[in-house]
Amino acid sequence: MDLFEYQARDLFEAHDVPVLPGLVANTPEEARDAAARIGGTTVIKAQVKIGGRGKLGGIKIVDTPAEAFAAATGMLGMDIKGYPVDRVMVVQAAKVDREYYFSVLLDRANRSYLAMCSVEGGMEIEQLAEEKPEALAKVAVDPLTGIDEAKAREIVTAAGFDSEIGDKVVPVLQRLYGVYRDEDATLVEVNPLVLTESGEVLALDGKITLDDNADFRHDNREDLAVSAHDLDPLELKAKKNGLNYVKLDGSVGIIGNGAGLVMSTIDVVANAGRRHGGQKPANFLDIGGGASAEVMAAGLDVILGDGQVKSVFVNVFGGITACDAVARGIVGALDSLGDAATKPIVVRLDGNNVDAGRRILAEHGHPLVTVVPSMDEAADKATELAARSELAALGN
Repeated sequence: MDLFEYQARDLFEAHDVPVLPGLVANTPEEARDAAARIGGTTVIKAQVKIGGRGKLGGIKIVDTPAEAFAAATGMLGMDIKGYPVDRVMVVQAAKVDREYYFSVLLDRANRSYLAMCSVEGGMEIEQLAEEKPEALAKVAVDPLTGIDEAKAREIVTAAGFDSEIGDKVVPVLQRLYGVYRDEDATLVEVNPLVLTESGEVLALDGKITLDDNADFRHDNREDLAVSAHDLDPLELKAKKNGLNYVKLDGSVGIIGNGAGLVMSTIDVVANAGRRHGGQKPANFLDIGGGASAEVMAAGLDVILGDGQVKSVFVNVFGGITACDAVARGIVGALDSLGDAATKPIVVRLDGNNVDAGRRILAEHGHPLVTVVPSMDEAADKATELAARSELAALGN
């Protein structure tokens, strides 16, 4: 379960992580009253579970309750990358001297925990890792000992903090690990962790992902749980159909059978997209190892309903799910959607009943469907078609 920023702030506060006063508001009137209660300059922040909101008008600095009212009026109801804004957080403004980054997460590959830290915070961590990998310290954390004082000092030293600031950061990292451990999280991230002009270390923006498997150990999960009202409409639609779907910020829709194959497909599409104008995966959608033709059709219906999607890549290795069942699902979905289906679909089938599956698609002969034999070729074709669609849209 991914938490909203205001929920992360509240959990930080409950664990004595230093944060600024903040209140959540569902109406402009509540935002105005919250700004009045907090006093002074405040920041109005749209509560959506996606990055990049500041560039899209989702963060405003205001000096008065009246300005808070106006800012909230403009934000509430707006759409940020497909996510509707139905609440804002009103938080006290900080005079920031320096910005840092810190996270602790579940390292599944090594069956351990991993802490990441940098003295260069504020920017997207993916961008930092790509452009300046040397600036991001990665320190393994033993789950049996966690982040004690010695481990916290190892982290700040690896990240490049000087001794004076490092002394201030160490106890904050220990408390953030307390959130991770005590709340059964798989991710606790602070970006930025800041040093204010007055010398305080504060967690300004938090992200927390909780392990749903540990719900039975916590009595606060029902209050934190994401209601249907908070879900993106496509995520809600997928949830109702029992699909494992996560919306991403890209243009190539992805459907696969099995989480490992879908993750590999995302990587291959991201790599191919660099050759075609920076196209990226638009989602994670796993139809499962034993998915039926009906499930395939439901997944395709969800992906084609995403306005950001310019092309679709269906990548299936037939095992329990035979390729002919997948092909029938694609045909059935396209028949039911009719003229509403307007996006090109690249299909790669392999494994059980592959020849039958390819024959079904060939005989149907839908103009939107292109069958490609290999995963790399299919990813290249899907990103090429997405780029071509974007260029056509710009031309119009």
